[in-house]
Amino acid sequence: MQKNEMVTVTIEDLSQNGEGIGKADGYTLFIKGAVIGDRVRAKIIKAKKTYGYARVEELLSPSASRVSPACPIAEPCGGCQLQNMTYEAQLAFKQKKVADSFARLGHLADVPMLPIKGMEHPFRYRNKAQVPVSRDRNGRLIAGFYAGRTHSVIPQEDCLLGAEENAQIVRMVLDHMERCHIPPYEEETGNGLLRHILIRKGFATGEWMVCLIINGDHFPKMEQLTKQLLTIPGMTDISLNINKERNNVILGRTICQVYGPGYITDYIGNVAYRISPLSFYQVNPVQTEVLYGTALDYAGLTGQETVWDLYCGIGTISLFLAQKAKQVYGVEIVEAAIRDARENAALNQLHNAEFFVGKAEEVLPQKYEGEQIQADVIVVDPPRKGCDKAVLDTMIQMAPKRIVYVSCDPATLARDVRVLVDAGYRLEKVQPVDMFPNTVHVETITSLYKK
Repeated sequence: MQKNEMVTVTIEDLSQNGEGIGKADGYTLFIKGAVIGDRVRAKIIKAKKTYGYARVEELLSPSASRVSPACPIAEPCGGCQLQNMTYEAQLAFKQKKVADSFARLGHLADVPMLPIKGMEHPFRYRNKAQVPVSRDRNGRLIAGFYAGRTHSVIPQEDCLLGAEENAQIVRMVLDHMERCHIPPYEEETGNGLLRHILIRKGFATGEWMVCLIINGDHFPKMEQLTKQLLTIPGMTDISLNINKERNNVILGRTICQVYGPGYITDYIGNVAYRISPLSFYQVNPVQTEVLYGTALDYAGLTGQETVWDLYCGIGTISLFLAQKAKQVYGVEIVEAAIRDARENAALNQLHNAEFFVGKAEEVLPQKYEGEQIQADVIVVDPPRKGCDKAVLDTMIQMAPKRIVYVSCDPATLARDVRVLVDAGYRLEKVQPVDMFPNTVHVETITSLYKK
């Protein structure tokens, strides 16, 4: 097969990134936007020795799972890879994605996997938006989302995964920029002022936060914009985030408070959380309650257990566990997150939660070797790369009765579970949770029991 060659392909599977997979004369092609069951004419855009990439030129026969995307920019936008599939088909894809990872990468048979927990309403679920600001080819101010695998902004002020009010807030900021002749930031030159608009909503409380990420020390006539933003019901916190770095990292380290206490409050179940602009907080509050409720159930707490929560963030899982544990210890590398965690523990009058700043792979071994700490239950919620080897080794030495592993990446989860199974743990349950409908991402919770 060669570049620009036209082929007819029936889509048989989806890749981990949501691309359709089909074969033409035995040659595997990855085709963006194609759905299992589609029959398409496709043009090869990149050809390698054993596989290639193609784009759909003509849909010959649509799959029964194909639907028209609700969002007009779903195809070019890099955010929603699965919006052209029925929600039932999306859930089936994610269930299979987790199962395939355990079988292919974890080499685990007879995995006790439960049906994925989906959402009743798979739109308007995000409590956070990070909206880049730019100019189009005609010099017009735009805000929207990056096209897939680029930093080119596609204008779209109302993402259908986010809250409806986001569009109103974005429009207020753009109109203010037009009136005051405020330029957007340009990555190529490092010039311009406004980089992103960060918006957070407390779904349980109705509180709103707006943070403008700027390439400077102040924002012109901010008091006028603040007055407008305060017309949004529930507007609680307005701030500036200073980021003068020449990189694509969104947030800088310095926050300049404009209005409000520096945080908003939201609830997951009965636990209240204070969320600052820099806080990590799950973006889907409905499914977060499902996720953490399942983690709490898998921990099997009776009130007598000592629990270690690694990669604890602002203490979201820690405080859920502290409701039923004797003592909870949380570890997180981000100092600001630990400050939030301690404040959240005090806010909820949970005095049995203690938090440590540092890398989990350093803090846990040090505490175990130096202080001979023990744990009845260990909960881990690592980043996409999974647990560091030192964390896994120390957990195995500590030999807790139960390990609850929360993961955003099925591949690294399967890899780490294999290590724990080889060390004498039995895999009890695997529960996928659809935290991110219309995207390829899936969260998974596993329960492991010491044999």
